[in-house]
Amino acid sequence: MAEKLINLVFIGHVDHGKSTLIGRLLYDSGSLSEQEYRKLEAEAKEQGKATFAFAYAMDRLKEERKRGVTIDVAYKKFKGKKNNFTIIDAPGHKDFVKNMITGTSQADAAVLVVAAKEGIKPQTKEHSFLAQVMGIKQLIVAINKMDEVNYDKGRFEELQKELEKLLTGVGFKPENIQFIPTSAWKGDNVVKDKGQLSWFSGPTLIDALDKLEAPPLPIDKPLRLPVQDVYNIKGVGTVPVGRVETGVLKPGDKIIVNPSGKTGEVKTIEMHHEQLDKAEPGDNIGFNVRGLGKEDVQRGDVVGPVNNPPTIAEEFIAQIVVLNHPTAIPVNYTPVFHIHTAQLSCQIVEIQKKLDPKTGAVKEENPKFLKTGDAAIVKVKPTKPVVVEEYKKFPQLGRFAIRDMGQTVAAGMVISVTPKK
Repeated sequence: MAEKLINLVFIGHVDHGKSTLIGRLLYDSGSLSEQEYRKLEAEAKEQGKATFAFAYAMDRLKEERKRGVTIDVAYKKFKGKKNNFTIIDAPGHKDFVKNMITGTSQADAAVLVVAAKEGIKPQTKEHSFLAQVMGIKQLIVAINKMDEVNYDKGRFEELQKELEKLLTGVGFKPENIQFIPTSAWKGDNVVKDKGQLSWFSGPTLIDALDKLEAPPLPIDKPLRLPVQDVYNIKGVGTVPVGRVETGVLKPGDKIIVNPSGKTGEVKTIEMHHEQLDKAEPGDNIGFNVRGLGKEDVQRGDVVGPVNNPPTIAEEFIAQIVVLNHPTAIPVNYTPVFHIHTAQLSCQIVEIQKKLDPKTGAVKEENPKFLKTGDAAIVKVKPTKPVVVEEYKKFPQLGRFAIRDMGQTVAAGMVISVTPKK
């Protein structure tokens, strides 16, 4: 049974202290042990980077995420007083987008980290817009490194005004944004106490996180389960593995695997080596299906109920943001799309309109190409059958990242789908 969990992504400009803030949060809340911390501290000092001890907490995890057969996703978990959290660390562009869109987790809330002295930087703007496009509603803004401006209340208030303007400009609602001054390095106003920020009457960072609402589990929607892997287990047979995104799966259910259209009946479901009588959204499971062979199901397929099969797309309309393209994206550009667990080439057959990234208003009809920073509505044609759903109906299957030349060049969400005949 998946417990109430909030997936949290930390975003913001490079070097504004995201990793240090995460490390401080984990350490002061007891999720990073003294022993682990001492080890990290020694390592950081050895490399002449004493202040990076906390940052290492997340970076070490990255190396340790072995690609084993385990079904768990090794993001860092921690407990507040009320909520349970999974932190998705999003260091730079590439990981940020990949984790946020195609990662197994879906961020329910974001912490935007902005350094008090430096203020708004290019990635501050970009990440804010991206978070908004990706459907994040709840935002905590940590104005960090307050120690570098002598804990000056005036600077905090000035930056808060500038950020309010930026964030409401890209579409966040003022009531869904909370501003908090912090010093991750010193620990002021993160978990333990206000320290030198006693002039601030609002909550500490951890208290603000505890006020976030966990999203309701989408149990009432039809089943959608993107397949991550398929194992062939002696004496058992074919075992697809994946995370239930919406709906419920029970033994005895008749399912269909799209795009192949193969059907079968669920025999058993297992999570952490225990048999389950049902799997709900958020559960990472392995399941055995009567009537499915190894060749009938593969990574990138989506499992659904026979009476409400996952949509196979002929083409789809999407809103995209170009994050980082060295030249320009022309019509008929055919990069690799990462949609849920599927990866395949898709062609942008039309660029219908260019949008103003701040307001979403139409800037230009049928432009010839798109460049870094542009937002647009495009028509996309997959080069082979793939399941794609509308973002509004199934957010988890309606988001994608576009990759080319070894980097994430764009990200987007699906507005409508033309199903394959």
